[in-house]
Amino acid sequence: MTEWKDGIAKITVPTPFAVGDVNVYLVKGERLTLVDAGVKTEQSWESLKEQMGKLGLSPADIEQVILTHHHPDHVGMLDFFPDSLEVYGHHLNERWIHQTEAFFQEQEEFFRVHFLEFGLPEEYFPLLSKLRKTLKYSCNRSLTGHLVEGMRPPGLKEWQVIETPGHAQSHIALYREKDGILIGGDLILAHISPNPLLEPPAPGEAERPKPLLQHNDSMRKLLLYPIQCVYTGHGEEVYKLAELIEKRLTRQHERAMTVHSWLKEEELTVFEICKRLFPSVYQRELMLTISETVAQLDYLSSIGEISSKDTKPVLYQAKL
Repeated sequence: MTEWKDGIAKITVPTPFAVGDVNVYLVKGERLTLVDAGVKTEQSWESLKEQMGKLGLSPADIEQVILTHHHPDHVGMLDFFPDSLEVYGHHLNERWIHQTEAFFQEQEEFFRVHFLEFGLPEEYFPLLSKLRKTLKYSCNRSLTGHLVEGMRPPGLKEWQVIETPGHAQSHIALYREKDGILIGGDLILAHISPNPLLEPPAPGEAERPKPLLQHNDSMRKLLLYPIQCVYTGHGEEVYKLAELIEKRLTRQHERAMTVHSWLKEEELTVFEICKRLFPSVYQRELMLTISETVAQLDYLSSIGEISSKDTKPVLYQAKL
């Protein structure tokens, strides 16, 4: 049942992705705001219209959209709205939601270089030319304005922006101080850990981001706020936030130490570790599983447990 609670209406729409349905939120403020915008499918759009209808509203009543991050399941339906609708988010959304040929080529080149470094066999390189197809459920439009740490979004003066990179470089959350509510995108989910997805460096940067380290920092950052309830991007709300963050961080450390135990025995490439971590799915979900593998190595490196050899491909080993 779609209903208002604390000035927020949760709407769950379908996606064609393995993650399943995605949550978008209507928020009452000085402007009626939609936080996140589902995928670009007719099924998703019809579902949004139907659920808004139960509130006596239609998409035409939405006065602005705020994006928690740029992934297709959070932005795609923007293409069904008029161009005049204002859209706000972190500036790093822009290259993903308003793609250019130059960006597609930059993304392909980034992964080509890293595939070599990771030790992927040549048979996987044709995937690079298909990367752009992963954005077919996304949108193609620009942001109206940018949101940064501590800012109060236009039309939502009770809410403030918390920058929370990791799962995406463009990730933000919205926090309402008066009742401790957080609209958290994919930063924290009740049932699964979000993937720390590899992305090319931000414009003007040379170093690739380390999404898992960022994600861990972003989760710890939430502990600085008296958050009572997290409205999540997928699944149910989270009420015992500190407990869940502790569980996520502990599980993360344990997973990384499994990789560490292998590296005590022998030197391995990213691809060799990926095959061990995800034997049944690495071929089908290569980008996800490689991202997750690199995440474990970034973490082990950050706590001083491993080193790497500057070989082609790079070999990792446990420190003695």
